Amino acid sequence: MKSPLILAIDQGTSATKCLLVNERGEVVARGSAPLGEQHPKPGWVEQDGLEIVRSVQGAVRACLEGQDPRAVLAVGLSNQRESLVVWDERTGEPLAPVMSWQDQRTVGMCDELRSPDNEQLIRSRSGLPLDPMFSAAKARWLLDLLDARRTRSRAGEVRLGTIDSWLLSRFGGEHLIEVGNASRTQLLDVRRMDWDDDLLRLFGVPRQALPRVVSSAGPFPGLKGLDPLPSGVPVMGVLGDSHAALFAHGAFTPGQVKVTYGTGSSVMGLVERPDDLANGLCLTIAWAREGLRPAHAAEGNIRAAGATLRWMASLLEISTDALADLAAGASSDGVTVVPGFNGLGAPHWDRAAVGLVTGCTFATGRATLARAALESIPHQVCDVIEAIDRSAGRVERVHADGGPTRNPVLMQLQADLLGRPVLPSTTSELSALGAAHLAGLSTGLWSQDVLNGISRERRVVEPRMQPAERERARETWRHAVDRARSRTKQ
Repeated sequence: MKSPLILAIDQGTSATKCLLVNERGEVVARGSAPLGEQHPKPGWVEQDGLEIVRSVQGAVRACLEGQDPRAVLAVGLSNQRESLVVWDERTGEPLAPVMSWQDQRTVGMCDELRSPDNEQLIRSRSGLPLDPMFSAAKARWLLDLLDARRTRSRAGEVRLGTIDSWLLSRFGGEHLIEVGNASRTQLLDVRRMDWDDDLLRLFGVPRQALPRVVSSAGPFPGLKGLDPLPSGVPVMGVLGDSHAALFAHGAFTPGQVKVTYGTGSSVMGLVERPDDLANGLCLTIAWAREGLRPAHAAEGNIRAAGATLRWMASLLEISTDALADLAAGASSDGVTVVPGFNGLGAPHWDRAAVGLVTGCTFATGRATLARAALESIPHQVCDVIEAIDRSAGRVERVHADGGPTRNPVLMQLQADLLGRPVLPSTTSELSALGAAHLAGLSTGLWSQDVLNGISRERRVVEPRMQPAERERARETWRHAVDRARSRTKQ
């Protein structure tokens, strides 16, 4: 009898990646398929729902090439969060492009809803600030476009869902959503783990259009239409991508925090007392399994991380690799880049903040600007971790993942500015691996004790910066952020 395998699917913003994991937790095969996005108007970011489906099919085929698909015991899924799909219940076809998590077209709608009472309701129930990034305003925008009277959506003829929900419907035939993904919609009561009627009324979203909320281990349907995977292989774990990365790090207890570096960045860690969070942090359901207490997490979302480096590289007319090389041997020399391109995310959540380059002199050159752009990433992460320190107790060390962690200068900067060790994973597909770990745990392939003991490849970066130097750098950053936010303080 062949050794059992877990197939992990990570549906991300720019690609779908797949891993095949054996019973020892080792990756035995990989596959990927690229994915595009469209920008039809300023601030609009869209994807094609059917292209997402095809990318999943292509990545699965690539991963299983040369493997025995009959050995796949179960599937784990991780996915980009907050992006919203609307489709026809009868045909299963999308009714509009996917509104990406990056999309900003609902800024005006959020401003119309903004009042002390509404913001208090939204934060107290959903754990999230009123912001265009989350799915609720996207749902209202799409329904206003497609079903202004809400007739079809109240009849269940129009369906809404995040990417996990879209894929489970497409390949499994059921309208479901995993509870952690649901907690990022701004329509879920994060304590009751069910849709909240007051939030549904506020955003004008009928309950009948939404999927049924299930735990991170399901029950989910068996899959079909993912050749060469045999029909009926069960999905045994679904997690949002940041949640899956936290799971893969083995950060199963409060006090452990991970940073996922990408286009933006997500800082997340489990918390013991969800009601004690600082206002600048989001309360999220990391995962929930039957019979166990749901794992709540504090999260801070940073809008521009890798995006800042791409912007600066374009400005200097060099590649991002060349920018990293330029920054490596330079000093920021008092120059600070605050990447408020579309406002600032956590812990400020200030949409009116502006992008800012400050501290320039006649001596400021390309290398100085490159270094300042690079330093903006760890400074933003420090802002969020300091908020977690104030809410849940000091974080002693930080796990890290994502492509930018391969930059040793960035990781050293992060450890220096935090004043504590940073542990970058040497495995690049953390989200897929976390989905695999949950699926294997749910099938009984591994116990929790075995999963705790699985080897996790990482290195340790210790801080080298002196405390006085660190505080000067942080104070310079704080002053620059205050200037970027000065419009909202007048």
